[in-house]
Amino acid sequence: MTGPSLRYPPLADYGYIADCHASALVSKEGSIDWCCLPRIDSKSCFGRLLDWEAGGYCQIAPLQDHASARRYLPDTLVLETSFRTDTGEARLLDCFTMRQGGARHPHRQLLRVLEGIRGTMEFRLDIVPRFDYGAVQPWIRRFRRGASEFFVALGGSNGLLISSSVPLVMERRHDLVGRCRLEAGQRLYLSLLWRAPEELDEGRVDPPDGATLARRLDATIAWWRAWSARGRTDIPYGALARRSALVLKGLSHAPTGAIAAAPTTSLPEAPGGPRNWDYRYSWVRDSCFAVNALAGLGYVAEADGFRRFIERSAAGSAEDLQILFGVGGERRLHEYALLELEGYRRARPVRIGNAAELQVQLDVYGELLELAWRWHQRGQSPDADYREFLVGLVNAAARSWTLPDRGIWEMRGAPRHFVQSKAMCWAALDRGIKLLKELGPEGPIAAWQGVRREIRDSIERHGYDPQRGVFIQAYGVPDLDAALLLLPTVGFVAFDDERMVRTTDAIQEALDDDGLIRRYPPGNDGLEGREGAFLACSFWLAECLARQNRLPEAHRVLRRALATGNELGLFAEEYDTRTGEMLGNFPQGFTHLSLISAVVALSDMQGHPPAVRQNTEQRRY
Repeated sequence: MTGPSLRYPPLADYGYIADCHASALVSKEGSIDWCCLPRIDSKSCFGRLLDWEAGGYCQIAPLQDHASARRYLPDTLVLETSFRTDTGEARLLDCFTMRQGGARHPHRQLLRVLEGIRGTMEFRLDIVPRFDYGAVQPWIRRFRRGASEFFVALGGSNGLLISSSVPLVMERRHDLVGRCRLEAGQRLYLSLLWRAPEELDEGRVDPPDGATLARRLDATIAWWRAWSARGRTDIPYGALARRSALVLKGLSHAPTGAIAAAPTTSLPEAPGGPRNWDYRYSWVRDSCFAVNALAGLGYVAEADGFRRFIERSAAGSAEDLQILFGVGGERRLHEYALLELEGYRRARPVRIGNAAELQVQLDVYGELLELAWRWHQRGQSPDADYREFLVGLVNAAARSWTLPDRGIWEMRGAPRHFVQSKAMCWAALDRGIKLLKELGPEGPIAAWQGVRREIRDSIERHGYDPQRGVFIQAYGVPDLDAALLLLPTVGFVAFDDERMVRTTDAIQEALDDDGLIRRYPPGNDGLEGREGAFLACSFWLAECLARQNRLPEAHRVLRRALATGNELGLFAEEYDTRTGEMLGNFPQGFTHLSLISAVVALSDMQGHPPAVRQNTEQRRY
């Protein structure tokens, strides 16, 4: 039997498609190996990314030896895979179909379009649905209406209506296969519509015809291009930044405004180890960063949707704020393991849910207040109800800042007094004071100012190493931590403050991994396995260097980080510098939003004189 490392393609081989509801990964060989419908966090219907034998897949591939190449149609999430053989050339277009009004009424359709370009080629279609992470082999039924034939796959709470212009036959009761000879100029379709099984069983859904599918493909391309056209195009590395923006948009959940961290679960940070997490949920921190990154490129409409999502999900109360929610606002995301699944390259356990839901992470208060402050500066001030919510967040930060927490990295060991968490509580107080001064209502500004001073004094006394002249990871923990690169982004310290410059240089030296940056020293979190370089950290370093007006260094760091992406401009969570492979969930929103922030920083600093300095209250040396 083929070994697991050979069966499972590297993550770089995958492209990503989405419709702001559902998502899928498509391999270079035209195989959909991961697809969750009808939501990004639904149980998979194609999931061999996590179990090659049991997970299910949908593949359209040439029968002959072939070469392949990929790209996205410009300014879209429509993936094009080109196949070439000695006898011909063809292209496969993959997308979730989009339409105006799709936020509330999506097609819930995965569309695959095969087009002949030159000569002739033979293709095989394999449709192997497996519902509930491979646990359910569906009941497949064949129907005929007039001249059209289609199939329905049913199992548990899932249903797919499968129609194709390629004749399909049932194989082993649970699979569909087809073969076709494709001529130049010919176009063939495969449509998979997700519907509730009772709708399909009662015959209440008709398959779309070829003309309808052609219109939906055109409408999808037009939808993505209209969205892309709202963004900036006048910045360095603009094409990669816009691709990252499209990824973040794909990770959003249109009905609620949530933004998921990634479309996958349990892709390992350390091959063969237990560092496997489910990221198909909306983290407050990641989403705040994502909204700010998108705004930096001109995509500002997403901010209000996310703001309302958080307020609703927390029931309008700071006391009910979690660090993450389901994309529909769900609060209970209890973690469990699917022990029957092999796992990507035998990395186990395969986890569903995320135990970090109940962690204390103090930085979320600062993230939300920073988001509100930035939007106020853009002329979109919070209304009275939301200001009341923000006041509650500031009060919560004022009460909680002395507590240890799990930090930005969600460490599963004992809580610590993380410096970045304390600084984000400082930011919550700072932004709350500024908002109340400008907008009201009346509040305990004097008391907040006192707490703000206490936090700064505490960090400068316990979170700074005067001998080295650098900030440290946590009180009593002298290690460096790449999260310290975020301190200037909220004004706690200026980018070009001597302490921050020294901290930046020390992080670059101590956490370097072949030109990339690790999160913290190996073994710092107490978990087994050596994780790779955390790619967002390299983009943070590039942003810091740019804001310090060290542009050649910033470009060098940025180019090294960009080299870890695949040819589609997609990035994972981490990167193994020893093997050159992507690690962790893919594509990772945190990486893409950090890329955007670094690119925007370089654009902002081009041509600026060296004496660029942020104003920082009560800066001390």
